[in-house]
Amino acid sequence: MTGGTAKATVRVPATSANLGPGFDTLGLALDLHDEIEAELFEPRGGPGSRGVDIAVEGEGAGELDLGEGHLIVTTMRATFDRMGLPQPRGIRLRCLNRIPHARGLGSSSAAICAGILAARALAATPYARGAHPGGDHPPEAPPELTDDGVFALATEIEGHPDNVAPCLAGGLTVAWTDTGSVPHLVRLLPHEAVRPVVLVPAHRLSTEIARGLLPKDVPHADAAANAGRAALLVAALTARPEPELLLAATEDRLHQDYRAPAMPHTADLVRRLRKAGVAAVVSGAGPTILAFSTVNTQDLIAPEVGNDWHIQPLDVETRGARVVSLETR
Repeated sequence: MTGGTAKATVRVPATSANLGPGFDTLGLALDLHDEIEAELFEPRGGPGSRGVDIAVEGEGAGELDLGEGHLIVTTMRATFDRMGLPQPRGIRLRCLNRIPHARGLGSSSAAICAGILAARALAATPYARGAHPGGDHPPEAPPELTDDGVFALATEIEGHPDNVAPCLAGGLTVAWTDTGSVPHLVRLLPHEAVRPVVLVPAHRLSTEIARGLLPKDVPHADAAANAGRAALLVAALTARPEPELLLAATEDRLHQDYRAPAMPHTADLVRRLRKAGVAAVVSGAGPTILAFSTVNTQDLIAPEVGNDWHIQPLDVETRGARVVSLETR
């Protein structure tokens, strides 16, 4: 097919991983979204030519790769490969980014999930089945990529199931990998009394730098303490959102103290908030802070936060990433 187009619009939420003691396991989807329009088109240049056309508004504008190296483009191409489909000649992206970059709120996970969902949706269109080099038409019905397949591919690209699980499923997620390296997740809904608040600093922190500070081994006592706190946190977030339980449940010994030298201002504010009775943790790899506030603790946050931080209360996103529209013409 020539001269036609296919366009998918995808909405993906911000996320917070770890949640304190749930290192590489727990995640939460937040009501802050990136919106991406992904379109397949015919680039100029004749048969076999490829092209991308990318525009970014909001976070990352003027900074991100606007070529084949853009994370959504590489993810879309990986998805077409996974589905056994020919690569589209042209990919056009229009990105409205609201999720802060390099702050521990899952911007990379959101891009990966957006790319997979967009490619899966576009793969089902007549344009995608006909617009490819060589003129050999793939089957009318493309190979199915199930929701489990989406999760597996997102985990493979991102590297950690806990980062992509809440983005795809929404709500509170528990993620793990079985002995065959197959990722799994369980989705839960936090209690309505839990009110997430993110404290976003102006400075950034590379996830690779933060992860590089972690030791290869930790004391058995610290691992046991985190296991107990993570179990308590699931109970506190879903059934018993009492300030005392949330504060106890968010204690961590596995990663936050080790990463503190890379984000001293974050570590200091977490300590002060917790001393004031607020269940505060490092969001993902940082440097953003996630606080689980309640009606009893929400007024305790602002007095501890200086002008260098943006305080943003957010609802829990319960639906997760989704395709909001699919057009062909």
